[in-house]
Amino acid sequence: MAEENLNRMSDTSAEVQIEKLVYGGEGLGRIDGQVVLTPFVLPDELISLRAERVKTGLLRGSEVKIVQPSPRRIPPHCEYFGICGGCHYQHAEYSYQLAQKQGILRETLRRLAGIDYQEEIPIMSGPPWQYRNRVQLHVADGHVGFHRAGSHELCAIDHCPISSPKLNESIAKLAWAVKQPQWPVFLRSLELFTNESEIQLNIVDSLRPVAARFFEWCGTFLPDLAEGALRYQAGGYSFRISRGSFFQVNRFLADQLVNEVIGEARGNRAVDLYAGVGLFSLPLVKRFSAVHAVERGGSAYRDLEANAAASGTELRTQKTSAEAFLAGIESTPDLIVADPPRAGLGKEATGHLLRITSPFLTLVSCDPATLARDIRKLLEEYRIERLTMVDLFPQTYHFEVVVHLTRK
Repeated sequence: MAEENLNRMSDTSAEVQIEKLVYGGEGLGRIDGQVVLTPFVLPDELISLRAERVKTGLLRGSEVKIVQPSPRRIPPHCEYFGICGGCHYQHAEYSYQLAQKQGILRETLRRLAGIDYQEEIPIMSGPPWQYRNRVQLHVADGHVGFHRAGSHELCAIDHCPISSPKLNESIAKLAWAVKQPQWPVFLRSLELFTNESEIQLNIVDSLRPVAARFFEWCGTFLPDLAEGALRYQAGGYSFRISRGSFFQVNRFLADQLVNEVIGEARGNRAVDLYAGVGLFSLPLVKRFSAVHAVERGGSAYRDLEANAAASGTELRTQKTSAEAFLAGIESTPDLIVADPPRAGLGKEATGHLLRITSPFLTLVSCDPATLARDIRKLLEEYRIERLTMVDLFPQTYHFEVVVHLTRK
């Protein structure tokens, strides 16, 4: 019977009431007991859709029509919204976006970690437009842009409302440049990063090496093109950031993020895992007698060393993995800060942290699912002191979480 219902829905539209938003940017509804996920909808909306099977018990909606819209629905700010896959929530008031993300965080902790967190979750946010300082662009058939929602096809653009003014200036010029004969046809994607004074251009994907003369030519229409690394001001320090080095993408919230992570922490020894170029490491030096910054990435580590030297601090840097560094710790530091990639800490690093049991542990996470997995294990020895949601990515489903853990 379920198979017959699904076959019937493939030929006709079905009406669905959206119950809630889930992590990933989609709304959840149900058809005959099966979950259906649909993009660009809001809770309590009645929609018409065509259902397609993803797997047993899970459907995905397409050809969506809004039958009864939510009162929180607003006109999208960008004409590419719904075509471009970059943004997910432009059709919702920003205050509503924040509330939904906060709810998703609570539900993820409850569902995946069994944590019914009832305390207040402060929300840190900034201007919801023109906040990005970094953007990756794809190139195809004489156009530059982002991938279309749910595909690898190109959505050609000449501006992006969530990107900074300097990035938008450069995007418009690149939209012209890709049509010129000097543009290498084998270049597939590139990345732009800016401090609003200079632009850094990095090749991400190319079928052949790109010659130096390409960058020289780009300098003729991008007059502020940096030859190498950029200097970026954040947290009271000037950071060298080279091509390929990670740095936070929200130009409005870097200082607030540093303040939230470090807080009033003080002591003898601190460790900064996944330190990157030193965004948290350098400010920690002001609070602790000794700080170890651990980073395994080659480009980021070279920047970390340079930033430590330029700051005149006694920051101790180590080029190794977090797991290898933790395995060698014999004395317990007063504070460990960890800002892992989207995959989270993982079993090995978590095991070492439980063995070391530093009095204070601060996690910075960009994925609530992996955060829930890691915290669930860490709560064997720790309790949650404070949990803050940081909306580094307005108009999208992404958000950051800072969790302060205290040893029991």
